[in-house]
Amino acid sequence: DAVYVITPNALHNDQVIRVAKAGKHVICEKPMALNAKEGSEMIAACKKANVKLLVGYRMHFEPKTLEIIRMRNEGEFGKIMFFQGLCGFRIGDPNQWRLNKQLAGGGSMMDIGIYAINGARYMVGEDPVWVTAQETKTNPEKFKDGVDETIQFQMGFPGGAVASCLSTYNMNYLDRFFLSAEKGFAELQPSTGYGPIRGRTSKGELNQAHVAHQTVQMDEMADIILGGKQSIIPVDGEEGLKDLKIIDAIYSAVKTGKKVNLKL
Repeated sequence: DAVYVITPNALHNDQVIRVAKAGKHVICEKPMALNAKEGSEMIAACKKANVKLLVGYRMHFEPKTLEIIRMRNEGEFGKIMFFQGLCGFRIGDPNQWRLNKQLAGGGSMMDIGIYAINGARYMVGEDPVWVTAQETKTNPEKFKDGVDETIQFQMGFPGGAVASCLSTYNMNYLDRFFLSAEKGFAELQPSTGYGPIRGRTSKGELNQAHVAHQTVQMDEMADIILGGKQSIIPVDGEEGLKDLKIIDAIYSAVKTGKKVNLKL
């Protein structure tokens, strides 16, 4: 019924298009492609073949995450003011594909950083309208040209909220989302790890039962593919494309040192 593409980032574009031409629905790991141009090509190919394209956003089905989104949608936090997303770990084997520019398309941003980008969007509940970004590299031998070690980035949202995020391959114990609003707060820590997600808000601890992320992701995606179900947070190709446009803008901001405006 469907093919799940979990290969290195540089292979996604070609493989997804080949799967679509074969008439199969596609689930593609994130980031969906190396850049927004490739992502757009994948979306067009799937539309032409009349197959569905989903992106492997497992956190979009995680119970504590969805509870915070429910509370925000019902106005329990009031106006959203600020989001912080810290995502990182110290990467091991220097020869792995994730540290190869040709295969990965970048460094930490193309792996762990996308969680902060996507998390900011679903926690704030809006798409950003600008980004700024700064890169830090302490080990250029391990993190070669075009492979980012650490990037700090900021995003502004139309409702006035600002996000401050960190993506790194050089620091452990960074897995936290924090949302500050006029009437309360929400925190997830760990926020994206494979073990139990822990969360609390200004109203107390979140006690939704832990679920195996991939199990619920695949169950829900099967319903989307077979039954046309709509997920609370989108997981389609257009969702993946938005994150790619933001990544493109972050890399541009790193190079130029300037704020980059976004139209998603």
